[in-house]
Amino acid sequence: MKMSPLEQQRRRRRLMGGKDAQVVSLAMSLLLFSVTILVLGPAVGVNGSIQDTPLPGSWELLLKNASIASMHTAITHFNTAIFLDRTLVGPSQIALPKGHECRINPLEHDCTARSVMFDLGSNTVRPLDILTDTWCSSGQFFANGTMVQTGGDSNGFTKIRTLAPCPASGDCDWVESTIETLTDGRWYSTNQLLPEGSRQIVVGGRGVFNYEFVPKRFPGEGAFPLQLLVETNDGENDNYYPFVHLLPNGHLFIFANRDSILLDYTTGKVVQQFPTIPGEPRNYPLSGSSVLLPLSFADGYSTASVLICGGGQAGAFDNPNGFNLPASQTCGRLEVTTTTTRGAGSSNSEPQWLMETMPFRRVMGDMVLLPTGDVLLINGAQSGTAGWGKASNPALNPVRYQTFLHPAANRFQVLAPSTIPRVYHSTANLRPDGRILVAGSNTHQHDTFTGVFPTELRVEAFSPQYLSERFDFRRPQITAAPARITYGKDFAVTFSAPSRKDPFELHMASAPYTTHAYSQGQRLLILQVSDPVPVQQAGAGAAAASRFTVTVTAPPNANVAPPQYYMLFPMQAGTPGNAVWIQMVY
Repeated sequence: MKMSPLEQQRRRRRLMGGKDAQVVSLAMSLLLFSVTILVLGPAVGVNGSIQDTPLPGSWELLLKNASIASMHTAITHFNTAIFLDRTLVGPSQIALPKGHECRINPLEHDCTARSVMFDLGSNTVRPLDILTDTWCSSGQFFANGTMVQTGGDSNGFTKIRTLAPCPASGDCDWVESTIETLTDGRWYSTNQLLPEGSRQIVVGGRGVFNYEFVPKRFPGEGAFPLQLLVETNDGENDNYYPFVHLLPNGHLFIFANRDSILLDYTTGKVVQQFPTIPGEPRNYPLSGSSVLLPLSFADGYSTASVLICGGGQAGAFDNPNGFNLPASQTCGRLEVTTTTTRGAGSSNSEPQWLMETMPFRRVMGDMVLLPTGDVLLINGAQSGTAGWGKASNPALNPVRYQTFLHPAANRFQVLAPSTIPRVYHSTANLRPDGRILVAGSNTHQHDTFTGVFPTELRVEAFSPQYLSERFDFRRPQITAAPARITYGKDFAVTFSAPSRKDPFELHMASAPYTTHAYSQGQRLLILQVSDPVPVQQAGAGAAAASRFTVTVTAPPNANVAPPQYYMLFPMQAGTPGNAVWIQMVY
C-alpha cells in the first residue's frame, strides 16, 4: 500500500530516531478529526435540510463594496489581488482617476474601472485601466511575476494584456500589447505556464479547437490543432475552459468534457489517452473543477494525480428547466503519470478513475489547494449550470477533501457555511495567511442588484479549521528564508514556534489565475526538509530554544515547479503558519 507523503516523512523521522513519533501520531489524528473553530448557525445538511450543528471554519466580511464583481482573480507576490470583471456592460461603482484613459469606442463610452487592485492588508481597492472586453478570458503569471492575460469577447477577442505587479502603494496598471495578438480569438480558454517561465500555452476556447503559444516560439508561428477538442464538442459545447496541468514528466494533462489526454506540446503528439470519467460532463458550461494534487519529494516528485469534482447534467444548459436539474455529486481521481502497458507478456496497467461521492452536489464550485495539501471545495450551486440565471440552490457549505486519507475512508468534511451565495462568475484564492479570499458572483449580463442572485460586490475570507487558536501553540513562523531558490540546490530556512512538534514541513504553493470554477496554474509541492536544529544564540536564554533552522532541497526541475513566485508555508504537525514569498529561478 502506498504511503502518503506525510506518512513517509513521519516514518523517515522514526527511522532516524525521532523522539516525538507518538506525539506526532496523536497530533495528526487530532488535526484530522477534531472540530476546531465552531460556527453556530444554520448549516445546509446533506439532504438540503437546515441544521444547527456546529461546523468547523469561520467567515469574515472583508469589504462591503469592491466596486466590481470579480470574474477573474489572482493574488500577486506583493500581497495584493487583481480583481477583473469585463467591459461593455455599463459603468461600475468606481471612477477612473483623472488622467486615466476612458473606454471610448463604438461600443461604449465609460470612464469607470472594470478592474481593481485589492490590498490584502488594508482591504481597500484602487481602480485599474482595462480597455477591451475581458469577458471569460484566461491568464497566468510569468516567472518574473507579470500577469499575462489573454482573450475575451468582442474587441478583446485576440488581445494580450500584461500587468507587472507593484506594492500596494504603487500605481502599476494593465498594458495592452500593440504589437502582438493571439492567432485565434480566445473566449473561455485556458493558460498554462511552461517550464521556461517566459511562455504560456493557451488551449481551446469557444469554437477554437487548437492551442497556441504566448509569446510565439518563432516568427509567423500559428495555432496547432487538438483533436480532443473536436471530439468533445457536443451540442452544448461542454468543453470550454479545458483543464490543463503541467506534469513532472513535462507533458500536459488536458481534460475536456469527460475525456482526457497526455500531450507532448513540443511535438504536438498525443502520448496517451485516458479512460472517460464516469458521470456527467465536467467543463463549462456544466462547470466542474480540477486540481493537480500535491507533488512530493518522497517519490522524487514522480507521481502526479488529478482530482476533478462536480459538473452538471448533460443538456442542462439548453434545457429551459436546466436551472433545477441536480448537479453532479461525484469526484474522480486519476493517477496521470501511470503509463499504459500493452503487448505480449505484459498486463494492461491503464490507470482507472477512482470515483468518490461528495456530501453535496456542486456545479461552478472552486477547488483550492490548502497549505496542508487538502483540497477545499467552495462556491457554486447544487442545481443547474453556468450561465445567466441558469442555477439554483446555492452550495453555501465549503467541503474539505482530505487528500492523504486512505481511499476507503470518507475523505470529505463539511465546513461552516457562508450567508452569501457565490454562483456564476465567483472566485476563491489561497492567501499567504492561509485564509481563502472569496469574491464575485454575477449571474446577469449587466450589474443587477435585485433578484435571487444579485451581482455580488462583497469580499469575504474563509478561515479553515487549521487557523483555530487551539493550534497556535505549535504554529510555526518563518523568520529567515532566501528571496530566490535554484533548482536542486539546498537552502536554509529559519523558523520560530511556541513549541516543537513533528513533523516539520515546508509546502510551496503557486498563485493561480482563477475564473469560472478553475484555477489555472495551481500546484503545491511538499519539499524535502532536514530535521530542525535549534538555533544557538549566546545570552538568548529561552528565546533561543524557540528558533530552529532546517536545510531544504529545492524542486529538481521546471517541469515539477515552473519558475515563478510561490508561497512558502511552514507546517508543524499539520498546522500551517503564514507563508513568505519565494521565487523559483534557474
